[in-house]
Amino acid sequence: MHAQRLDEPILPALFVSRLDSERIEALLDSPAFQHLDTSALRAELDRAEIVEPAQMPPDVITMNSTVRLALHDGSEREVTLVYPNGVDGRSDRVSILAPVGSALLGLRVGQAIRWPAPGGSVDLRVLAIGYQPEAAGDLHR
Repeated sequence: MHAQRLDEPILPALFVSRLDSERIEALLDSPAFQHLDTSALRAELDRAEIVEPAQMPPDVITMNSTVRLALHDGSEREVTLVYPNGVDGRSDRVSILAPVGSALLGLRVGQAIRWPAPGGSVDLRVLAIGYQPEAAGDLHR
């Protein structure tokens, strides 16, 4: 563990389910996504605490969770965090491979984060989770 520099952002603790971690790692290793810069997502997975799906706290964003977010401009938005094939062109779906999708994975209700994005950064705060597969008993979705 290294000492945190004063100019480094303080990152919130992350929880990721074992199942999500395995599926995301397989996705990142897929030839279809080798052209993408996934280093930020890989770094998030590396620092995450991996837990069994049945042990996932209900206030953590996992894959296929639907969440309500507060954005930097004061607006709110509801989105579902999905794998790339689940986006289907819908504006209420966010791919795990999108910068904001990578930022959401593992966050808890009440946590806020600033994440680099094309053209600047995205500031967001998790207000609520409307659906989390693990809390709903959908442990193998």
